[in-house]
Order: sequence, then structure tokens, then C-alpha cells
Amino acid sequence: MAKSSIEWTQMTWNPTTGCNKISAGCKFCYALTMSKRLKAMGQKKYKNGFKLTVHTDSLNIPYTWKSPKTVFVNSMSDLFHKDIPLDYLKEVFRVMNENPQHTFQILTKRGEILEDYDKRNEINWTPNIWMGVSVEDDRVTDRIDHLRNTNAKIKFLSLEPLLGPLPDLNLQNIDWVIAGGESGFKARPVKKEWIIEIKDQCRKQKVPFFFKQWGRPEFNEDKNDPTINAKHAYHAKGGCLLEGRMYRELPKVKRISVKAA
Repeated sequence: MAKSSIEWTQMTWNPTTGCNKISAGCKFCYALTMSKRLKAMGQKKYKNGFKLTVHTDSLNIPYTWKSPKTVFVNSMSDLFHKDIPLDYLKEVFRVMNENPQHTFQILTKRGEILEDYDKRNEINWTPNIWMGVSVEDDRVTDRIDHLRNTNAKIKFLSLEPLLGPLPDLNLQNIDWVIAGGESGFKARPVKKEWIIEIKDQCRKQKVPFFFKQWGRPEFNEDKNDPTINAKHAYHAKGGCLLEGRMYRELPKVKRISVKAA
């Protein structure tokens, strides 16, 4: 468990670590880079580097939190990776089911596995589990349909790193949309019109919209954006103002606590 700098959550919990690249959004995977760094630092949990590893000793952690938390599950892996044993995935869900005071946020790029497990009734969806898929460009929008077809109570999209326009988003039964540009030394640029188009589609379809970041200052057309400054209270990589304002809307549920604008 670790506190998180990710704007839409409070902390991370990694009952598994490691993964492999499957689409364009994975090209500059931050988890891969971080795993190598942590292994070099001698962190026991990352002795296998980015090789997929289950950590049964992490399952008890959510029971130890004394106050309600908002938790990004598997920031360093993908819970729906084909090589994670189904029995172990069900154990992770059991922990989340038994801790309704916490909000658990899961993201996957493997929507087909997610939908398959859901159809087979292998997953116990409780209201405190938010399920999302990552969609970086129009080649992987099928992930949205896989998510939509599940019984998850809260469904969300992470359009990050956004690598191209998404002009025809079907947001039916989607509860939340996050968008953001890629960060890092070799980051691929995001365009303002892509973000505006997503925001407008969210408005039209009445879905809360959260703009996370531009990724790098050079991607941000507003060079006076105060959130570029690392000392700003709402600093984000490259800044996070869109047409002069912040968009940090959240799903319409009562039980949540995140960093709010």
C-alpha cells in the first residue's frame, strides 16, 4: 500500500505486480520503468522485476486501514491478465467485498477476459468496486463494449495516454470518463481538440468528466496555466487546465473521498 500522486485516487494496492505490453498505450509503460527501478533498489516485492507475480501477503492489507480509503488496485499490473489464476483473482475480489468502507478502482486493458469472467459469474460485484478500462485510441474502443456488458456497479473509462481522437464514444451505461496526455521523456503529444471533443461528448451524454493532465508543458497551449508549477496545490504533469478551468468531476455516488478541485 502506498499513497498515490494520481489525481483521481488516494492510494494504491498491488496484490499482483508485473505485466506485458499488448497495445500502443503500453509503449512507455510507467509500471515497467518503476519496477526496474524498485528492483535495482532491492525492493523485495520487485525481485522479479516486471515478471507477473502474485503477492498473497498483500491480501490482508485493506483490513488494516482504519478509515475509508479510495484505492487504485494494481497500479503496477493488470488484475485481468490471462496468467493470473482465476482463484487468486476471486480472492482479491473477496477482500474488496469484505471491505465495503473502502472504494476500490480497477483498470484493465484486457476487457475480453473481464467480460468472460463476468458472464461466467466468477465475479462478485459490490457497490464499492469501480471497474474501468483503458482506451488510448480508436483501435481499442471494443474494450468499452466489454466493460459495458459487465455487471459492475460503477463503470469508468481511462482515456490515457490519449494517442488520438475518439469522436464516436458510446457512453451508454458508463459512469465516469478520465482523460489525459502521456507524460515522460518520450511522451507522444496529445491535442487540445481531442480533449475538447471528449469533454463535449461527456456533456452531451451526461457523464462526469475528469481531465487529469496534459502530460508535458509543451502539449499545453496555455503557457500561463498555473497548475504547470510543481508548487501549485493542483499541479499535474504539464498542467491540467482546459480552456481556463479544471475538470475534476466524479461519478454520482455518495461514498467517495478523493482529491477534489
